[in-house]
Amino acid sequence: MAESPTLALASQLIALPSVTPTDAGCLDLIAERLAPLGFKLERMDSTGPTGRVQNLWARRGNAGPLVCFAGHTDVVPPGPGELWHSDPFEPTVRDGCLYGRGAADMKSSIAAFVVATEGFIAEHPNHPGSIALLLTSDEEGEATDGTVRVVEALKARGEKIDYCIVGEPTSAERLGDTIKNGRRGSLSARLIVKGLQGHVAYPEKTKNPIHLAAPALAELAAMRWDEGNDYFPPTGFQISNIHAGTGASNVVPGTLDVLFNFRFSTASTVEGLQARVHAVLDRHSLEYEIHWTIGGLPFLTPRGRLVDVLTEAIRGVTSIESVLSTSGGTSDGRFIADVCAEVVELGPINASIHKIDEHVAVADLDPLAAIYRATLEGLLK
Repeated sequence: MAESPTLALASQLIALPSVTPTDAGCLDLIAERLAPLGFKLERMDSTGPTGRVQNLWARRGNAGPLVCFAGHTDVVPPGPGELWHSDPFEPTVRDGCLYGRGAADMKSSIAAFVVATEGFIAEHPNHPGSIALLLTSDEEGEATDGTVRVVEALKARGEKIDYCIVGEPTSAERLGDTIKNGRRGSLSARLIVKGLQGHVAYPEKTKNPIHLAAPALAELAAMRWDEGNDYFPPTGFQISNIHAGTGASNVVPGTLDVLFNFRFSTASTVEGLQARVHAVLDRHSLEYEIHWTIGGLPFLTPRGRLVDVLTEAIRGVTSIESVLSTSGGTSDGRFIADVCAEVVELGPINASIHKIDEHVAVADLDPLAAIYRATLEGLLK
């Protein structure tokens, strides 16, 4: 039996130790496959806080619509090598699964992108519209000099994407059972509540910031921020860290340091959430500083052409009905949505991502490529 072309390429990619933000030659390997197909290859590398980030924008054709496959070649560190049953950067097929760091997140998807594109172009060398791949080595790390930089360059020259499929591992139990058609935004803050340090035996000479802030924090934790919508659950607020004091039991601390995060839907805005937090803190007459960090804005692709075509492609390959979901953390889809009206995510089963012995079922690899190819067939008619 001939070797699966998706398995072969996924294995080549896994063998390259591309721990974020290192690409380790993955983009060169992909470029070698795309160049003979007539893709114009643009490297848009950038230097970020953790080092050199490598980005590739590859496009075939100049007409619309433009269908883009997007993903990342970088992987998270493998952790203790002795806990793996095989070398994390030595792709190994065992018990029907391909093992290695990045097998599920997301080198198998990238391999499937390429195999799907090769097959589609072989059958439709003069296809209408355009095909693109947007790949970065900066998704698992800071995500400040990867996809966002490519999107900035595309935006500056007025280049828009009509449809984009991000290869994140979205499937829960079976390949294709879940399509991510949006993601919540992430808004974090560091709150410093100021008090007056002193001896616990003389409370009249101190201002305990823990006591002062506790009612406000309880109010924030109990607030209903929004009701969500048809695609998103209500916005969530979580306090993730609280620190105060010197470690001594007889000292009232001078400050209280609190970290919290919103995972918010399109039913709320950054400005609205910030204003409501400040209103609570001010109402409790706290003396404070607050430093906000926007991890990403929410994006949403309602049911439409891309969702319909992808759903039909999954049905045709796997005979299952997909569900739409906006759960999980952030992804690079949040950046791509700035130049693309329809962005979704579809990839392999995500049960082992970022874990020891990360793997993907070999039997899912070529069907994943078939789903991507059928989507191209449906969008580029």
